[in-house]
Amino acid sequence: MDSQAGTNYESTEARHILTDRQGHPITDNQNVRTVGSRGPTTLENYHFLEKISHFDRERIPERVVHARGAGAHGYFEAYGKVGDEPIAKYTRAKLFQEAGKRTPVFVRFSTVIGGGESPETLRDPRGFAVKFYTEDGNWDLVGNNLKIFFIRDPLKFPDMVHSFKPDPVSKLPDPERMFDFLSQTPESTHMVTFLFSPWGIPANYRQMQGSGVNTYKWVNKDGEAVLVKYHWEPKQGIKNLLQHEADEIQKTNYNHATQDLYEAIERGDYPEWELCVQIMSDDDHPELDFDPLDPTKLWDPEKFPFLPVGKMVLNRNPENYFAEVEQAAFGTGVLVDGLDFSDDKLLQGRTFSYSDTQRYRVGTNYLQLPINAPKTKVATNQRGGQMDYRVVHNPGTNPHVDYEPSTKEGLKEADKRGKDHEPHYDANLVRRKIERTNDFAQAGDTYRKFDDVEKNELISNLVNNLKVCSPKIQETWISYFTQADEEYGRRVKEGLEAAKREMGAAGKHTSTADADQAMDKAKGMGHESDRY
Repeated sequence: MDSQAGTNYESTEARHILTDRQGHPITDNQNVRTVGSRGPTTLENYHFLEKISHFDRERIPERVVHARGAGAHGYFEAYGKVGDEPIAKYTRAKLFQEAGKRTPVFVRFSTVIGGGESPETLRDPRGFAVKFYTEDGNWDLVGNNLKIFFIRDPLKFPDMVHSFKPDPVSKLPDPERMFDFLSQTPESTHMVTFLFSPWGIPANYRQMQGSGVNTYKWVNKDGEAVLVKYHWEPKQGIKNLLQHEADEIQKTNYNHATQDLYEAIERGDYPEWELCVQIMSDDDHPELDFDPLDPTKLWDPEKFPFLPVGKMVLNRNPENYFAEVEQAAFGTGVLVDGLDFSDDKLLQGRTFSYSDTQRYRVGTNYLQLPINAPKTKVATNQRGGQMDYRVVHNPGTNPHVDYEPSTKEGLKEADKRGKDHEPHYDANLVRRKIERTNDFAQAGDTYRKFDDVEKNELISNLVNNLKVCSPKIQETWISYFTQADEEYGRRVKEGLEAAKREMGAAGKHTSTADADQAMDKAKGMGHESDRY
């Protein structure tokens, strides 16, 4: 029998078994392999590395995610302390140490799922990526406007994005795809609660929060570490859009957020953000009902306050959109001395994927482009590759020596500026979820903190999207929302029942407008929000 005719003798069950591209059956597509359930990931995660590196190469030349973006130049000014304490107590990173010290920055804002020409009014997380050109080299703080994420394990990331993208057959958007995937990912309930509230459509980039989302570490000169989360708070205030407001803007302007940012800077109305951090001791915190490394969770600001460490001002527009905004390349692994990774699984997966994507999308030598190049000396033995334009790689050294160590005046290792941070692990190598998942409690807390306008908008948006989904998916989500908050689940259930009566026998593909009268409509232009 011809080997390509395998489907003739495979059982129906076998046809649905997930494999990798080598044909190996995948027995766990939910968890990367880590040292203990919350320890660091390991390089032999072959399935994850193959999956994510293939995903990074799915589109050319446009970004797979964050394709639609706007950017600006500016500076970061340090306060020289964290709260009322010297910042050196927590980190030796140079850019933070001296009050008034300014570091040049470039910021790229973006939507996530839509293509490069998609409307900026779509319900979608917003990217908030900052490149600091420090004296110790570049630091990239790459995050979103919302402070949490849909998933906690990077193995799920390609599937998540696929489910958010249009149907691969019809090329039409279908919310059932997203809700289907996320219904099997209960930790997403918190992010869904934010996304379908007014927080899911920021009014513009200037009045939008930013967050590193993941947990990082700060390290001081003695090698002592603390866990840290980063938050950008806009001094212009926070403003989001209700769905009907976004619809009105989209009728006439696909570029309203880019236009708003560009015109504000042109007229000298420079947007500012304060950088705040939350700090937690570097342990597993058994007193909490969640794992502090879980990116689907917020840290309670009552227990872990927002401590200001500096401010950022954007005061110059790009001169060439393609050369600067489009070719700007960020990576979560781009840290400077005094900053470090935590064992957040999603962070460790992003750290490989982001820079791998840039090498593929922009090119091997993307760091030689002016927008990405550090503003300090670069001296490396890495060379060659497409578009390497340097004739002399390391001036002042022996040009015949492109290796280290050497006795012939090649490059030498730098002296250490402090003790290495050396976390200790005593755990088996496993594929396992973290122990404290607690997928619904914070989603309920967030719902109860919403005002009436935010709650009404959340229910309306969820119902308008869930009503095209199968009953099984609807029931799963009603269960999740109910576990988060009884009122939350009941209102979604009642809304879906009303929508079903309105839709009648028209079926899944009835226009979503047909059931709008079944929903309570919140009124007003724009929604001013407090910090979460």
